[in-house]
Amino acid sequence: MKHSLKKQIDSFVEFKQWYIKILQDFNFDYQKDCEAREFLSRILEEKSENWSLESVLLSFKYLIQKKKRIFIYGCGPSLEETVDYILKIQGKKNFSKGVNLAADGAARLLTERKIQIDGIFTDLDGITKRDFNHSKFIIVHAHGDNIINLKHFKSEIINFPNVIGTTQVEPVENLINSGGFTDGDRILSFISSLLLPKHELYLIGMDFNDIIGKYSKPEIEENHRASPIKLKKLQYALQIVEWLLNRIKNPVYIINSEIISDNLKNLTLEMFKEKILES
Repeated sequence: MKHSLKKQIDSFVEFKQWYIKILQDFNFDYQKDCEAREFLSRILEEKSENWSLESVLLSFKYLIQKKKRIFIYGCGPSLEETVDYILKIQGKKNFSKGVNLAADGAARLLTERKIQIDGIFTDLDGITKRDFNHSKFIIVHAHGDNIINLKHFKSEIINFPNVIGTTQVEPVENLINSGGFTDGDRILSFISSLLLPKHELYLIGMDFNDIIGKYSKPEIEENHRASPIKLKKLQYALQIVEWLLNRIKNPVYIINSEIISDNLKNLTLEMFKEKILES
């Protein structure tokens, strides 16, 4: 069979042991995950005949590979401070020089600051229908707990041209299992096979701690303390990011965060400033 980007990005086999562990630890329902996969697959089948997963993936690959810096935005409490700091010292110039990939509700902060979003990775609980108008690509994830959200966003998924669907379980023809658990680490997993030696990755607002940023859900107005389940999910996300770093040879920096990891290069805002002003 000829090479395809779908086969290149699919990571179900590599990620399967993580998925089994997560299923058992959180007592998730495998059958519900399969039901969500089938539901999203059927939605994608209703898209125009002009839509092709392979062609959208090719366009996404070109977008990723044309710039050196890739910024990945999470919904942690440092998101707003970090983005506003960059805007203060460089305006929007720095953002336009890189690829901007938002995890779910982080897209709302970027939209508020009028920063171009190249891709939103979402299970649809942190964005609104309006956010489909503010990104070049939308990567929609299906899992057992978001079937209601998939129904709510069905029209947007059908009508948005550059949409990619992902699943937790075995992928079908029009869906990818790129690995990952939360929206943030799923971005890193999805792009890992598309990276070139020139790429530098910057994690912004990915704090993995016990405070949840206000952009995580549309109805939330203030940062708040994570529930035990949410904190456990974030701890898994960090472990998965560290696991992915064994496969990614590019430098990965985490910006303005208190997270301590031997595998991540932590940059303060001042260090980040010097880094981005180098070129």
